[in-house]
Amino acid sequence: MCGIVGIWGDLPGKRPVVERGCERIKHRGPDSQGYWEDAQAGIALGHVRLAILDLSPAGHQPMVSACGRYVMVLNGEIYNHLELRAQLQARGEAPAWRGHSDTETVLAAFAAWGVERSLAAMTGMFAIALWDRRTRSLSLMRDRMGEKPLYLGYAAGNFVFGSELKAITAMPGFDASIDRRALSLLLRHNYIPAPYSIYRGIGKLMPGHRLTLTEADLRTGALPAATAYWSAAGVSAAARGNMLSFESDGAAADALEEVLSTAVGRQMISDVELGAFLSGGIDSSTIVALMRNRSSRPVRTFAIGFDDPAYDEARHAKEVARHLGTEHTEMYVSAADALAVVPRLPELYDEPFADSSQIPTALVMRMARRHVTVALSGDGGDELFSGYARYFRAADWWRKRQRLPRFAHGTLAAAARSGAAMMPAGRRRDRLEKLSEALAASSQGLFYRQFVSYWKDPAQAVVGAELPETCFDARIEGGLHETMSLLDILSYLPDDILVKVDRAAMAVGLETRVPMLDHQVVEFSRRLPLSYKIRSGQGKWLLRQVLYRHVPQALVDRPKKGFSVPLAAWLRGPLNEWANALLDPARLNREGLFHSGPILRKWREHQRNEQDWSTHLWGVLMTQAWLDSVRAADVRPT
Repeated sequence: MCGIVGIWGDLPGKRPVVERGCERIKHRGPDSQGYWEDAQAGIALGHVRLAILDLSPAGHQPMVSACGRYVMVLNGEIYNHLELRAQLQARGEAPAWRGHSDTETVLAAFAAWGVERSLAAMTGMFAIALWDRRTRSLSLMRDRMGEKPLYLGYAAGNFVFGSELKAITAMPGFDASIDRRALSLLLRHNYIPAPYSIYRGIGKLMPGHRLTLTEADLRTGALPAATAYWSAAGVSAAARGNMLSFESDGAAADALEEVLSTAVGRQMISDVELGAFLSGGIDSSTIVALMRNRSSRPVRTFAIGFDDPAYDEARHAKEVARHLGTEHTEMYVSAADALAVVPRLPELYDEPFADSSQIPTALVMRMARRHVTVALSGDGGDELFSGYARYFRAADWWRKRQRLPRFAHGTLAAAARSGAAMMPAGRRRDRLEKLSEALAASSQGLFYRQFVSYWKDPAQAVVGAELPETCFDARIEGGLHETMSLLDILSYLPDDILVKVDRAAMAVGLETRVPMLDHQVVEFSRRLPLSYKIRSGQGKWLLRQVLYRHVPQALVDRPKKGFSVPLAAWLRGPLNEWANALLDPARLNREGLFHSGPILRKWREHQRNEQDWSTHLWGVLMTQAWLDSVRAADVRPT
């Protein structure tokens, strides 16, 4: 796990610029820092390293291929690199190996097989920049599920890229203009989905995509279209005509356990201390159980608990840890501990990000890093196996909608909207607004988008709001449950869950791995009939059957709490003064990003306990706090 930075163009004196970018993300790679430049071609690459495989200097980056043609920087891990090495050697295509790092393996594969074939063969999480000295072209690649970040764009005519925005904002001539499209999407989702970033001239490479930039592109300032080498949407479309079938439920559980256990085994490869997060829920308990089966010593597990029992799952994690015989570490934190994290969030997440579970996530990452350098997580289970409670709530709304004649949808939607506008804040108004949105949606994707939106109409809050098309606008074939889970795999998972985990973990030099997101597990899940995901009104049915083989059902079957904090109460209490300052109407009007009226109305209603607007307000607050943070770093957004 590492961080990468690069610049290509006619900017003189690139070394101090790239090194300054590396310095800003050295938390991602505290073990070493590297620099490589081809002054004639005008390209410079930087790398900060967190050594996980091959701790020797043989794993140092930027790395030049044995043939001398390619230079590469890689952030991530290639879990099947030993298999790739064996294939290269069996075919006589391997160089004389200098070490045993996955970076060297991937570079040899690119040299022998080319980019497309190598990407198809790789299993892992990664963001890669590959410079071809012969063709003078730069290829950027991102892993299939978007576990590792990669920002890119132009600054004063130079092409720039980096693992985090703070590495790019260090570049001379960087344009800090705020993208109103990104801000509008943030208010809707509380995260900024790829390919957008908060800055107008910088984007994110989409998961499963690669982009190749040529000298001709550089001269014209063009950004060529990225191409997909793998997509969850494509996998889902192909799966509809090729669903899995099993002789029995037991055979289905065998198949899932095999593919998931293989992924877990691959991701346990490490030359440093390794552990896992354990909440005591279905997903993390399954990962730890499968790790135990592959480990010769007790698995190290980590959990965080809260003094407030309404938000505490640590006691459940302890019971599961005791049953699995793990070496368990837990830490109970108070509200004061959690609140102390809030001032650090803008710098940690680098652009406005407003999933409030970022607070406990930062705490558990910091605690785990004291003991291990790599930790596996159970993220992805809800998206792959239909585990979210919102899927069931949304399906209930959808059924009600479908019972009504189609011609009545528009009329009833307008009536519900008018009725809601005349009502005071409260649950009845909220339900009428949801009914209006559900009736008005013209597709399953747009229906689900409104269902998971915070600000349903971001133009109410964002000055000059623009709402670009996203994956929610695409027509998706299939049933509602499969549509909802696919949309979460395409957007919520990479742009919220994985962002939250990557930034919090890398801020303390911790590598996180997500076995559920091995692409073979994802492909299996998309071919799995819905009856194996949802049965008797319960999600993740087949995943549960795998877990029950290792952990008694009574230990893990309970309502899901999620990794949350009492944000609504905090905004009325200990965070009130902080929020009041950020929502000062004079400031909001002066900065010109937000319409103060609707925001302050929600703030007053929240303070009077008339309605819980905490999640709506959190997006605005995180933007305001982020503005303060980047200004302190001498970046001036406009």
